[in-house]
Amino acid sequence: MNNIRENIRIITENISDACCKCGRENDVELMAVTKTVPPERVNAVFESGVRILGENRVQEFMSKKDSYALDEYKTLSPQVHFIGHLQTNKVKYIINDVDMIQSVDSLKLAQEINRLAAVHNKVMDVLCEVNIGGEDSKSGVLPTQLGELLGQLESLENIRVKGLMTIPPPVDSDIYFGRMSELFNNMKNKYGAEMDILSMGMTHDYVTAVKYGSTIVRVGTGIFGSRDYSRT
Repeated sequence: MNNIRENIRIITENISDACCKCGRENDVELMAVTKTVPPERVNAVFESGVRILGENRVQEFMSKKDSYALDEYKTLSPQVHFIGHLQTNKVKYIINDVDMIQSVDSLKLAQEINRLAAVHNKVMDVLCEVNIGGEDSKSGVLPTQLGELLGQLESLENIRVKGLMTIPPPVDSDIYFGRMSELFNNMKNKYGAEMDILSMGMTHDYVTAVKYGSTIVRVGTGIFGSRDYSRT
C-alpha cells in the first residue's frame, strides 16, 4: 500500500503548488475514485488522509460498502459521493449510503432523489452535471439548459444543490475549464452562496482544473494505478 500513500502525497503537493501559483487558498479536496478497486485498497486511501470516495457504479458500491472502514460509531468514515450516471430506478439503493450525488442531469432524476430523501427524512446534497463540451457520448445537462434546470430544482425541498460537476473533452481542457468556471460563477451569483462546489479535474488534468477554480478533483488512476475497467 506504500505506493498509494506516495501517490497521494505527490498529488496533494501538486494541488498545493497549483493553488499557490494561481493565488488561491488551498481549499481543494481530493476524491479517490474507487471503480474496480478492492475494499482493502480503498481503506488504505482513507488511512492516508483522503476523506472523499467517488463511486461510479451502484452495484459495485453496494457489494463493497460493508467492507469500508468504519468509525467508532460504526458508520462509514469517509464521505461517499456518487459520480457515475445514475438511473432513477437505482436511486433507492444508494439514498441512505451516500453523502452527495454529483451526477444530477435531469428534473426526473432530481425528483426521484427528492422523493426518496423525503421518505427517509433527509436532505440530499447534489451537484448538477454539465456536459460542457456538448458531447453525445457523455451525460449531463447542456450549458444553455442549466439555468432552467436549476430553477426547477429550487422547488424540491429534500435536495440541496451544492454546485456543479463536469467531465470536459480530453483536448483543449483550458478552454472548457475556463467556460465551466465562468458558468459556475454565473450560476452561483444567481442561485446563492450554497453553491460552493465545482467538481472537475481527473488524473490527467487535475492541476489545470485547480487553476480554473475546481474545489474537488476526482482522481483514480493517479492514486491506484491502471485498472481493468472491463470488470464489474
